[in-house]
Amino acid sequence: MMRYDSPVARELVAAALADLAQRYGGEGDETPVAACEFEPPAGAFLIAYLDGAPVGCAGWRTHGNTGHVAELKRMYVSPAARGRGVARRVLAGIEESARKHGRSRLILECGARQPEAIALYRASGYERIPDFGYYREEPEVISFGRSL
Repeated sequence: MMRYDSPVARELVAAALADLAQRYGGEGDETPVAACEFEPPAGAFLIAYLDGAPVGCAGWRTHGNTGHVAELKRMYVSPAARGRGVARRVLAGIEESARKHGRSRLILECGARQPEAIALYRASGYERIPDFGYYREEPEVISFGRSL
């Protein structure tokens, strides 16, 4: 686990946003996000390393006020590390962390121009849910959820 505003996390988040900007334009993801949202027990931010180098990240933050739902944010794996199971391990780590902190459901927003992410979420047991977040009115948004 690492702070969302750490230098390593900031570098990976910048890469994630650049990837989204390339796919969708704009800033990549304009959802309001604050570093404090990813601090336990309200959230967490994980970094994946491969051969000693940071290659991926993801975080979860509390969603709503029941204390049972976590929202996945900033899931990213660098292009050089893709296809090596990093995303599956990061997602499993996020689920474990959220569960450990009392969350029983994980939700996320994704977009139609992210076929590899959609495939990962579906293969991991996520199902379509009503759109809920910052992009809920956008035609390309695809929201997923899963009980933990």
